[in-house]
Amino acid sequence: MIQLSELRFSFPDRLVLENISLNLGEEESVAIMGASGSGKTTLGRCLNGLLLPDSGEVLVDTLSTTKPENLKEIRRRVGMVFQNPENQMVSVTVEREIAFGLENLGVETQRMHEIVDEMLHLFGLDHLRLHPPHLLSGGEMQRLALASIFALRPKYLVLDECTSFLDPHTRLRVLKEILQLQESARNTEQRFSVIHITHFPEEALDFQRLIVLDRGNVLFDGRPALVFENVEILLASGISVPMAFEVTHYLRKVSNNKISLNPSDFLPIE
Repeated sequence: MIQLSELRFSFPDRLVLENISLNLGEEESVAIMGASGSGKTTLGRCLNGLLLPDSGEVLVDTLSTTKPENLKEIRRRVGMVFQNPENQMVSVTVEREIAFGLENLGVETQRMHEIVDEMLHLFGLDHLRLHPPHLLSGGEMQRLALASIFALRPKYLVLDECTSFLDPHTRLRVLKEILQLQESARNTEQRFSVIHITHFPEEALDFQRLIVLDRGNVLFDGRPALVFENVEILLASGISVPMAFEVTHYLRKVSNNKISLNPSDFLPIE
């Protein structure tokens, strides 16, 4: 479990997070939303010690991010995929990129080759094994970033707006595949949590839990379908809601709740 206790973080010119207390459980899928400047990316980077709080504490399985001797193990457990995957690429071929983190962990050569092959297959990159990462498409590059993190067997996977550069269809497909991987890994030694930071409300619907930040504070924390019912509060805070919830809210309002509607009536049928 990742535990945040009275977390406070500020940059020299502004307070970003204020008194955040949360528990992020094992095998949980959590979406984090908020308007620009709400602190969601800062919160994500506090989870593995990339940023350290002014006060309060982040514990990853009881390991505090404030203790330098814990950071290597914390960053192994908490894998991060960033908004622009190209910024994470350091190697000349796809297979070398996946192997890079494993080499740093001292994984034995034969085992490393096995893991690389497994990741190439899992993320549909077999045919791109020898391609330079910088020549991949946006979707392929995002898959490579995920493969490189998955190879390290993180216990917590933090996605920091990692779908922002993808088209809507690819965005939803990549997330669905990640959640399917999480589901298939449940109750095994490779189980993991997903913490997805996003500004696309439709992406949050498939997650178990939605945390909404507003000016450094937790505005809502609950099931996405229940959180998105608070249409007026969310829109007033600069946070988008799925169109189905906005349409339902409008029709209820103009009919004085005489029309019985649910957002599911307007969601696409898969």
